[in-house]
Amino acid sequence: MIILRYALFPFAILYDMVTFIRNFLYDKGILKSYSFGIPIIAVGNLNVGGTGKTPQIEYLIRLLSPNYKLATLSRGYKRTSKGFILADDNSNAEILGDEPYQFYKKFPQIQVAVDIDRKNGIEQLLNQKNKPDIILLDDAFQHRRVKAGFYILLTAYDDLFCNDYLLPTGNLRESKSGAKRADLIIVTKCPPTLSELAKNDIKAKIGGDQTLFFFKIIYDDMVYSVGKSILVKELAHVDKLLLAGIAKPEPFFAYLQSENDMILTFPDHHHFSENEILEIKNKSNNKPIITTEKDFVRLKDSILKEQLFYLPIKSSFVSGGDDFDKTILDYVGTSTRNR
Repeated sequence: MIILRYALFPFAILYDMVTFIRNFLYDKGILKSYSFGIPIIAVGNLNVGGTGKTPQIEYLIRLLSPNYKLATLSRGYKRTSKGFILADDNSNAEILGDEPYQFYKKFPQIQVAVDIDRKNGIEQLLNQKNKPDIILLDDAFQHRRVKAGFYILLTAYDDLFCNDYLLPTGNLRESKSGAKRADLIIVTKCPPTLSELAKNDIKAKIGGDQTLFFFKIIYDDMVYSVGKSILVKELAHVDKLLLAGIAKPEPFFAYLQSENDMILTFPDHHHFSENEILEIKNKSNNKPIITTEKDFVRLKDSILKEQLFYLPIKSSFVSGGDDFDKTILDYVGTSTRNR
């Protein structure tokens, strides 16, 4: 696989030319970007998948929703619907996509919308009677047609964008120089004991003038079903099936796995067919099935629901949390006053 990727290097050069020209046209105003009169925060990455966008969006929701009317706008990856959709009681993971549906179920106080055309999605949200004060754009770093007021770039500790190559040789969606558009950069999935020396080394590798923040993933100490919860430590000696359809499931498995557990992996954002669900049911042999929160929203109404649990995760700071919160709140407050 690695040899094949390097063999495709000429295509990476072509891909670089295409993305460079596109960004150049937007930078020079030849292709038009649209701005809006409310605070818009775009969260995204340069790498394909696995940087922890969902817990980061959830962090911002927890930070902002107590004091502002908040909306999230996602493309709704792999959803079955088309166009603009505003989540309501009739929505599900197939209509919205798994991550937006997770936001909708987890944070009933906010509005959740999907639209592959982010400009149209923002306009639709702002045309509502109960329009939001702030919009969070999920996975929109490369969506240049909308000019957000604040850009947050994510890169994973064990897969820094500065060490990667462009598609198809590597996993970069655009050149590393695209990081210059970010207002700040977050290194996600850091070890909890990340040293100052290691932080400085990462800062030197990434370069640039942006402030870097370092986040870690915190796993809950309980797993949850629709009406039940179990302490993770109580599952240590229970045979179970661990199931994940996410980009980088290894930490999830490592946190839960015991000696006799069965592990099943599926592609990121996987839509489970009836045959696959039946196969999972047969393999589980009525043992508990522990999955990710993102997979749970796709499986919770299936025949697995009586034995299905999910493990929540949160994004938290290694250090410097107050500075990050102040940066975001200052941007939002200033933008709101200047509207």
